[in-house]
Amino acid sequence: MEPATACPWVRLDSPRKLPTRYPKRMKKRWSIRKRSKHRLGSLPLVDIAIGPDPATDEEYGRARGIIAVGDHADGILALGGRARGVAALGGNASGGIAVGGAARGIFALGGFAAGVFAVGGLAVGLAALGGVAAGAVALGGASFGYLAAGGSAHGRHALSAARQLPAGEEDTRSGGPEPTPEPTPRSG
Repeated sequence: MEPATACPWVRLDSPRKLPTRYPKRMKKRWSIRKRSKHRLGSLPLVDIAIGPDPATDEEYGRARGIIAVGDHADGILALGGRARGVAALGGNASGGIAVGGAARGIFALGGFAAGVFAVGGLAVGLAALGGVAAGAVALGGASFGYLAAGGSAHGRHALSAARQLPAGEEDTRSGGPEPTPEPTPRSG
């Protein structure tokens, strides 16, 4: 008899005989193993693998499916500590659209982001936006690129708030100090 689950299309894997003594690294950690019975090709629709599995001696859950949720998740939609997929969300995410602490992909959003379009604290890409941004087009507090804009921009075409003028050139931008008028002589 199969245990009841919240979703009828997700079932728990067959009961396994678990060892009576767990390795020290697996003690006092909960784990979840759920896999959809519906498949698309060879991949299950949903695969959830979180935590250690003493039966297979896995220290981390490895989920592989169309929708994969786990410590290490691989799928079309991947959610987990290390996620790889077309759309990936996790601490270490890789994929077409990647969101995470460290994100790598075509569209990357994260603390560290690397990709064609990258947004993050440290962003590296063809187009980069972030605290520190490097790329062909870069926008950020400190930006480095062919076309760069930001607080401190460096590049071939740079627009920077901290722009330094070449020696001997005066600042002609508006908002600068007003020139002092020449005193007029008094007659008297």
